[in-house]
Amino acid sequence: MRPFLLRRLIELGALFLKLGTIGFGGPAAHIALMHDEAVHRRGWLTGQEFLDLVGATYLIPGPNSTEMAIHVGFRRAGWPGLFVGGLCFILPAVLIVMALAWVYVRFGSTPQAGWLLDGVKPVIIAVIIQALWSLGRQVVRGPLLAGVGGSALLLSLLGVNELLLLVAGGLIAMIGLNPERWKGRDLLALAPPVMGKSFVAASSAAVASFSLPLLFLTALKIGAVLYGSGYVMLAFLHADFVVRFGWLTDQQLMDAVAIGQITPGPLFTTATFIGYLLGGAPGALLATLGIFLPAFIFVALSNPLIPRMRRSPWFGGALDGVNAASLGLMAAVTWQLGRTSVINVPMALLAIVALVLLVRYKVNAMWLIAGGAAIGALGGVLQEYASGVVAVFTTTV
Repeated sequence: MRPFLLRRLIELGALFLKLGTIGFGGPAAHIALMHDEAVHRRGWLTGQEFLDLVGATYLIPGPNSTEMAIHVGFRRAGWPGLFVGGLCFILPAVLIVMALAWVYVRFGSTPQAGWLLDGVKPVIIAVIIQALWSLGRQVVRGPLLAGVGGSALLLSLLGVNELLLLVAGGLIAMIGLNPERWKGRDLLALAPPVMGKSFVAASSAAVASFSLPLLFLTALKIGAVLYGSGYVMLAFLHADFVVRFGWLTDQQLMDAVAIGQITPGPLFTTATFIGYLLGGAPGALLATLGIFLPAFIFVALSNPLIPRMRRSPWFGGALDGVNAASLGLMAAVTWQLGRTSVINVPMALLAIVALVLLVRYKVNAMWLIAGGAAIGALGGVLQEYASGVVAVFTTTV
């Protein structure tokens, strides 16, 4: 290996290990940190080149900030840089989540752990609602896309497969946003095979017994079709692991999301936590590999095509529809999880206060989650103390 390439790989590895360790706050925060380092501090890219890469990450499925790390690595050091940038950004979060998963499996059933999670879950629901609102303002541009998103929400609640809804949303927007280019015979040729394959794939996956290969393939599917925010991933995780397979409960999924939210790096490491719950360390590694692998492939394929992708009216319209449908799916699963996570008045008040602090005062989600955990712990201690007092009084009387 040439000395200059080795030096660049070491620089890339050190940078993205650091960003993967300190990268709290979600994709927007991650990308801001990368912009500061790659453009301002190191001069690896111009501002326009960086913006072009950001746009490209929204045109392909997968975790946006991880794909940015892969893009920057590829631009800086070619194919070796592609892998070094992405892997070093993911690695710290994976190790932290696996450690927390081990703690959860060993101590998660204790009352104290339950108290913490009871305070965290309403805050997570508020964080997801805030993300829905923010993303919706960007994605829903006009009545057609609003209709696609609303239809996806209703149909998802009725049990329609999420992949079918994404395909249909993309096709409807592709046609509706390009009426002057539309030819009916093109859709008739395209829609049945695409939709049929999605439906058959969904039906064939409906099994209940756990296996590591099926865990890997399910994570791979999610990573390969997931557009939009990492929070959209919740719809797919819920549909597959809770509803379709029955491997997780709603509570375990919410706990996994909470762990993914409070740790640095991409939210997709929620899959690492789920993999550990289901299959220990091998399950965690396979779930992580499955959900992140498509990002590396899509970046490698799309990087040379970046200048042409968004200029296509057909491709741009289809992508707008997929994004709108993704928001509908995300809203549906938020409603379902909220019903099982916010189960009393104190939890509802905590969710409302957290939402106000997020939207009105822009408080960092990590601090709100920490505050929710503290409130949950305090509430549990007070409840335990009150129960003890009542027990002593009853015995005395």
